[in-house]
Amino acid sequence: MASGLSQRGIAPGDRIVVQLPNGADMVVLCLALFRLGALPVFALPAHRTAEITHLVESSGAVAYVCADRVLDCDHRELAQRILTRAGSLKHVLVAGDPGPFTALADADADPVSLPPPDPSDVALFLLSGGTSGPPKLIPRTHADYAYQLRASAALCGVGRDSRYLCALPMGHNFALACPGVLGTLRAGGTAVLAPAPTPDQCFPLIERARVSITSLVPPLVPLWLDAAEWTDSDLSSLSLLQVGGSRLDPATAAQVPDRLRCTLQQVYGMAEGLLNFTRPDDPEEVILHTQGRPLSPADEVRVIREDGADAGPGEVGELYTRGPYTLRGYYRAAEQNRTRFTADGWYRSGDLVRRTAAGNLAVEGRTNDVVNRGGEKVPCQEVEEHLLADPRVTAAAVVALPHPLMGEQTCACVVLRDGEPELTLRQVQSVLRERGLAAYKVPDRLVVLQRMPLTGVGKIDKRALRHHLAD
Repeated sequence: MASGLSQRGIAPGDRIVVQLPNGADMVVLCLALFRLGALPVFALPAHRTAEITHLVESSGAVAYVCADRVLDCDHRELAQRILTRAGSLKHVLVAGDPGPFTALADADADPVSLPPPDPSDVALFLLSGGTSGPPKLIPRTHADYAYQLRASAALCGVGRDSRYLCALPMGHNFALACPGVLGTLRAGGTAVLAPAPTPDQCFPLIERARVSITSLVPPLVPLWLDAAEWTDSDLSSLSLLQVGGSRLDPATAAQVPDRLRCTLQQVYGMAEGLLNFTRPDDPEEVILHTQGRPLSPADEVRVIREDGADAGPGEVGELYTRGPYTLRGYYRAAEQNRTRFTADGWYRSGDLVRRTAAGNLAVEGRTNDVVNRGGEKVPCQEVEEHLLADPRVTAAAVVALPHPLMGEQTCACVVLRDGEPELTLRQVQSVLRERGLAAYKVPDRLVVLQRMPLTGVGKIDKRALRHHLAD
């Protein structure tokens, strides 16, 4: 395929927006682009015209690779709209029925000699979380990504006998390389790709392929725990469940070993670089209440308080990091680079963490994930964990809403477990007070939802929630 893409005019250094569902096409294309030296820009399955156009324009992509149709979206129609907006785009390759475009299957050609990429060259572009605006492009080099694959696979015990289930979208760093699909393949193991992360799709695959490791984001964990109670699938091969993307509440974390019969590994990382893992032999307290410690001995971490001083053990502050596989700057984003990187090379993550005396990190939220309620700062994640401790609640998100006197008020959004009766604000307030939460942190409003809006990588989309509540 690398030869075929080259013969179609795609050259080393060209950017290619890739939006394919989990499957063999995604894996083969990814490896072919690495070999050619062309740079995949990994879009997410939920992206549509606005997001793909932004990725094409911001990267200067010359090609867009997509499936013909995924669920209710015809990506060929989407591609036609993008072609009218993005002047750099020259090629559209389609997996499946290509319509007016080129079939991805026709891109193969007889192998020819291709010069190997330099290890210091950019290999791919990942996307920032995009919770405060359009996603920024994160350049990762062949060398730094290869290190990440090797080190994370070794830490997780992934080898030739390992079978990794890619349940999350493969274009996300967590599922791609922590160790993910690429780390497993590099270690000689087997990657199994699921079309969706739901139990009905994944549990039969775990049984059939004897899956040993998989990774989820926190909103999916309660679904898997509940489904494990009634499934006919044999899940006994599963030995390690990684959970990352946002903090898993301790009450849910504590249920994983008994209900899924596997070891829980909490993962806290960022597409920008730094990865933290709990270790399988860590004490239960560490696995349930922290997100682990850095992958590499060369990773540098600082926790900076609001006053600019370094935080002591147990104190909350913003995480700063630099290290062997952490980026030095976003692509074509001079303004963001001025604000997110210090003069001496530290990346300001925007994550609030506390570090234990043993060096493990616990994520406490985002620097902007706080409700300023009449001058009192309400940390949203703390309130969310109290809400999730209620067995009636399966998902929770706390957001700020405008208030004429206090400036902002606290709104709790929850999803109830199936069969639970309606929950009232008074009941929630009573439960949280009984749990000892300070009065100013108790929510002022409650909204019960059928489901949470999620970002493309499975995190609760608080920006979408605020828009929904404003409407």
